[in-house]
Parts: sequence; structure tokens; C-alpha cells
Amino acid sequence: MIEKLVLATHNKGKVKEFEALLKGLVGEIKSAADWNLIEPAETGTTFVENATIKAMASMQATGLPALADDSGICVRALNDEPGVYTADWAGYPRDFNKAMALVHEKIGDAVDRSAYFASVLVLAYPDGRVESFEGKVHGHLTWPPRGDKGFGFDPMFIAEGYDKTFAEIEPEEKNKISHRARAVEKLIHHLKGE
Repeated sequence: MIEKLVLATHNKGKVKEFEALLKGLVGEIKSAADWNLIEPAETGTTFVENATIKAMASMQATGLPALADDSGICVRALNDEPGVYTADWAGYPRDFNKAMALVHEKIGDAVDRSAYFASVLVLAYPDGRVESFEGKVHGHLTWPPRGDKGFGFDPMFIAEGYDKTFAEIEPEEKNKISHRARAVEKLIHHLKGE
């Protein structure tokens, strides 16, 4: 069990999600925001590169194990964009309504509405070890956005086998099937030594 973990994020939604997912395996989770850490520049071109940058920055600043997630939505009709640039599409301050509208506009009348969420978790230990775990959930996009229970692109994403968006299903249900949940499942096996 990890007694104290820094979650390398300023996103309160992610903190709540990880607290639920890692209950019983991590004693206390503090965010980068709790430590007043500046978000490092995400200069990587892949999810794993960006997650590593964030995890290493938080671990080095606090001396504690740090977990970072880099995730995004990849839209087939847009050659898997926005991908690692998902948050950038929302601008600053982040406005995911505008970002969803931009994706919808760029897709246009494309028949292929398939997309997937990808999440890569990187756990950086103070001893220099770095572990990574990837999860994906496939589905398709819908318009207009629906639901108010999620965040980011959740209101326009419907996972395979579902007829509701990620923002319409209960968080507990989403936490069982999401890209992040799938990556966390691999992380949990690692933390349990399996």
C-alpha cells in the first residue's frame, strides 16, 4: 500500500475519480493543486510521454510517489485527433462545450463517428522506478451533447454496448468501464504485486 500519493493534476473531477478507484490501496491522495505545484509543459507527442512528464515533476517536487494520467479522445474521422491535444482544444480557460462543438464541426458529415478514449497512467517512485499502464474504451460520438454527470468530452461519447453518453450514466457505472478504469485496473494489479 502507498501511504501518500500525489496525483499530478489540478482537475478536481479526476481527483474524485481516483479516490474512488484506488480506495484501500492508497492511504491519502493529494493533488498537485493541493501542493501548489505549477503544471509542467506537456511537450510530449504521446500520452505516455506527457504522463511521464507530469508524474516526474510532481514526484521530484514532493519526494512522494506521484501518479499522472494523460488521456484524451481520439476520433477516427479526424485521424485520431484531438488525441494528446484534447485539453488544448478546450482552450484557456478550458471550455469543453466549445471543444465538443469544434470536434462536431470538424467531423462534418463524415459517416464514421467512431472514437475512443485513451488513458495512460504513469506512476513515478522516488527511487527512480517509473511504471505505465494504458486503458482504452471504444465507442462513438453523438450530437448534441447529453448529460451533466461527466466532464470533458463525456457528454458526446457513447461507449460500445451503451445507449447513454458517459455524462448520462452514473459515475459508479462509468468508473467500471472507462478508459481510466481500465488503466487503473492494471495499476491495481501492480500495486497488489500481481
